Amino acid sequence: MAAARRTMSDAHKKALAEGRKLGQAVREYLEALDEHRPKRGRRRTPESIQKRLDAISERVKNARPLERVQLAQERIDLRGELEKLSVKVDLSKLEDRFVKAAKEYAERKRISYAAWREAGVPAEILRRAGISRGGS
Repeated sequence: MAAARRTMSDAHKKALAEGRKLGQAVREYLEALDEHRPKRGRRRTPESIQKRLDAISERVKNARPLERVQLAQERIDLRGELEKLSVKVDLSKLEDRFVKAAKEYAERKRISYAAWREAGVPAEILRRAGISRGGS
C-alpha cells in the first residue's frame, strides 16, 4: 500500500519563501557586523603597518632561511591587513534590509531585544526595526 503524497498549499509555500527571505536579510547583516567588528587591543594604522613592512624588508636581507620564511608570512599577513584597511564598508543596504525583516523574524523565532544586543546589533538599528526592550 503506497503512502498518500502530501502537497503544500500555496499559502504554506509562500510562508516558507518569506521566512527564507527574512532569514537571509538577518543572516547577511549579522555576518557583516561580525566581520567588521572592531578587534580588541591597539589598532594598527596603515602607517604602522607600512613601517613594519619596511622593517621586514631590511631584516629579511640578513635572515637565515627559517626566519626568512617566517618574515615572508608576516609580510603576507600585513599586506592583507593593509588591504582590508583600505576597503571602506557600507553596511547601509544590509542595515535597511535587516530593519525591514528583523521585527517579523524576531517574532517568528522569539528572539529578544537582549539577544540582538548580545549579537552586536546596535540599539539604534533595533529601534528603527521596531524592536524594543519590552518586546514588540
